[in-house]
Amino acid sequence: MTTTALPPLSRPATVLPLLRAVDLAGPAGRLEALVNEAAPDAPFAALVCHPHPLGGGTMHNKVVYHAMKALNDPQWGLGCPVLRFNFRGTGLSQGVHDGQAEAEDVLAALDWLEHEYRRPLVVVGFSFGAAMALEACCRPSQMPARVCALALLGLPIQAENRNYLYPCLANCRLPKLFLSGANDSYAPAAQMTEVAASAAEPKQLVLFPHADHFFTGQLEPLKAALAGWLKEQL
Repeated sequence: MTTTALPPLSRPATVLPLLRAVDLAGPAGRLEALVNEAAPDAPFAALVCHPHPLGGGTMHNKVVYHAMKALNDPQWGLGCPVLRFNFRGTGLSQGVHDGQAEAEDVLAALDWLEHEYRRPLVVVGFSFGAAMALEACCRPSQMPARVCALALLGLPIQAENRNYLYPCLANCRLPKLFLSGANDSYAPAAQMTEVAASAAEPKQLVLFPHADHFFTGQLEPLKAALAGWLKEQL
């Protein structure tokens, strides 16, 4: 009887999880977060901020998820790690919704990203998340040097009989993408054009002709526009 020696078992390579849960140290307590991992040589790391929590916004919002995919999925040509988190008082995040102090939550998330990945950071926000990202990244007193690009999706201009102004845009020299729907009831096209025009260069405004505030039916074009713009910037 002959025997055949079996090849030695190979040890599995260490692979980072594609998705992991993390807790961030926020100014109002722990912030619930998820990280979609990427290749170790990714050129940047990214943060995506969710829409208004009082309207049901969380880090699982569909626009937030698809923005993450544009940044993280290699098919879009970027393949970078992406952090999503729940603002204070949302999901398992501690604290109470404030409406303005959430900009400090954005800064806490950026601190975590910088410490974790040590590379340039891209910030993307949708709706309320866009407003908070803008406040955090373009405040006159402290523009985070580590942020290299800012994408504002559905930046709100009119809501609940209020007009939202963003005077900090005039002196914010980060590369900025304004991406909105021409049928966005919270950001009418004419007003969105005026806001973008008031911003310092470099900037780009993209209006999807048939899109509403939630980019209904336009999520694939949204991903293409976001990924394409970032590849031009970086």
